[in-house]
Amino acid sequence: MRLECLIVTCDPSLLDHVKSNFATIGASLDLRQDSASAIELASRRHWDGLVVDCDDVAGGTEALAQARNSRSNKHTLILAVVNGSTSVETALDLGANLALSKPIQETRWRSVLDIAIPEMEREHRRYFRYDIDLPVRFRNQLGQSFTVRMKNVSEGGLAIKLANPVQLEGVVTLEFELPSVAPQLVHAKADVVWSDSYVMALRFLYMEKDSEVAFHGWLNSLEAHSQFRESTARPC
Repeated sequence: MRLECLIVTCDPSLLDHVKSNFATIGASLDLRQDSASAIELASRRHWDGLVVDCDDVAGGTEALAQARNSRSNKHTLILAVVNGSTSVETALDLGANLALSKPIQETRWRSVLDIAIPEMEREHRRYFRYDIDLPVRFRNQLGQSFTVRMKNVSEGGLAIKLANPVQLEGVVTLEFELPSVAPQLVHAKADVVWSDSYVMALRFLYMEKDSEVAFHGWLNSLEAHSQFRESTARPC
């Protein structure tokens, strides 16, 4: 369950600085040295955090803006690094959550990380998908009901497996039972984000209060179980 972050830079000094600090929190770091490949990657993949070198990568500010406007990274924490051509204010206006100026001062860097890391961890929990096989009951806008199987679930939504073609689009209502000694039924509304022949992804829009409390308690138990398995799998 490591944080997954993307850095866009050709500056070896900045890269070494970020790598050494992110390694201490066990984050994985993917590198792109040009804005075009960074924009393409951010358009199709979610990241828990992005570091964008605005001025020392051609098109860096464009990469920042397009990453922020991408469907996959609308809420991702973005740290902009500027070096004279772009102001801190401009970087924030383009969508950065935090901004630093080169040369990076260690005290300033540490204070930024103290803000950034908890935000990235929250984003990670929101998007991390647990593989789950549960029945999910749907009702579409025509009032038709049917049951499918859940493929995975996260704080923000779920994916379902399609054994047969299912006509779902727009906002739908759904319910599923949380496995426990005293099963809790979750009622929610969700928006169909995308689908193919076998899988459909949905984003939660609304969940009844009792359902929300039970659902988050269940996710916490899944996270604790996952962390326990990771810890026991590590060599002593």
